[in-house]
This record gives sequence, C-alpha cells and structure tokens, in this order.
Amino acid sequence: MISVCVATYNGARHVRAQLHSILSQLSADDELIVSDDGSTDATREMVRGIGDPRIVLIEGPRAGVIRNFEHALQRARGDVIFLCDQDDVWLPQKVQRVMQALNEANLVVTDCRVVDDSLNELHPSFFRLNGSQSGLLRNLIKNGYLGCCMAMRRTVLETALPFPKSIAMHDWWIGLVAERTGRVCFLDEVLSLYRRHGGNVSNTSTRSTVPFTTRLRWRINIVRNLLARTSC
Repeated sequence: MISVCVATYNGARHVRAQLHSILSQLSADDELIVSDDGSTDATREMVRGIGDPRIVLIEGPRAGVIRNFEHALQRARGDVIFLCDQDDVWLPQKVQRVMQALNEANLVVTDCRVVDDSLNELHPSFFRLNGSQSGLLRNLIKNGYLGCCMAMRRTVLETALPFPKSIAMHDWWIGLVAERTGRVCFLDEVLSLYRRHGGNVSNTSTRSTVPFTTRLRWRINIVRNLLARTSC
C-alpha cells in the first residue's frame, strides 16, 4: 500500500491539478492524505470536490508546515510513503519509477523541473541547481533533500517520527535519518514539476537569508537528535 501525504494551506489555486496528477498513478487500495492547516480559501472544498474515496482529508494542527507534515505522516498506513507539496505536478511514471528504485533503497529523492506559477521552465533540474547528492556529511553541511520529491519505506518513517522539536526542516531530518539507518537513492530523473511562486510555504531553491549562527545551531541540534534517535 502507498500513502501520499500532502500538507495544504491556502492552496486552492493549484491543489486540484496536483491531486489529479497523483491519483492517476495510485491503485484502488492506496491513500492520499491531505492535512489542511486551517486554510481560509477554498482548499478544502477543492479537495472534497474531487470526490475520490482514496483521499483522506484531515484537520491540521495549525502549527506550521513541519508539524502539518508530521500530522499527515502520523496518519499514513502505507508500506511506502510519498511526501508531496500542494502546488506541484507529478509527471507520469513517477510512482512506477520510485517503486522500482525502492527495491534497492530505503529512501528515494527524485529530480524535478523548477517552473514558475504557469509551469514555464525556470531550470531543467533541481539536482543541478542545488548540487543535490547523497551522503550524510554532504547533506548535513548543505541540505539536498527536497520533501516534495521524496518517498520512503515505513522503516524510515518509524525512526523519524515523532519529529524533534528543534528541527529546521522536516525533509532534512527525514533524509538524514535515512542516511544514518539505510540506503538513500538520488534518482537522476525529472519526475515532477516543482512550482516556485510568491505563495510557496517553503523557500527552497532560493539562497538562505538565515544568519550563520542560526544555521550552525540547527546543525548542532540535528546531529544531537540524530545520534539520540539512531544509536542502539
């Protein structure tokens, strides 16, 4: 069984197209969990209007994107779990190619095409734009994990949950847990359109404006939590 977890907040403009691009690749026994974090637009109405029984719409914790994704992941029942943003588009064969890659890995990160609000190409490859590769130390120094392009086996999720309070990004935490406990595959295939626009919840693919001391503190905290969570 596959679980796709989507965290939504005021995503009415694009969420329908995204969910349709996912549902067309799932089987009848899979689930698409949408955790809505108190949207004030028509997001929930858009989701309900699709009328697909595989969609599970739940009320988010109203505590920000990290906790909203955690909330969705806690409800996931699948053996394989995909993360998904509300405003991207999955390309055909994404699920098939990821499932194949998971035969040899615990977590898979796929490449994506960076596009604008109207799906016009801004960059052909996020991997090349960001320098994304596997490796624990490499990704501790510079995060290459993009949540909307990640899928994992349940064993990774069981170790990653619950999220530590101090993490800066949920995808960074999950990726490092997978690096520490299993095998990670960066699949060099563009399998989704990664939409960047003024309304994005996260600001991945833009240069960080966070002070160095804060970024250093994030890394110290994540190492402490990683060692505590994965040391046996």
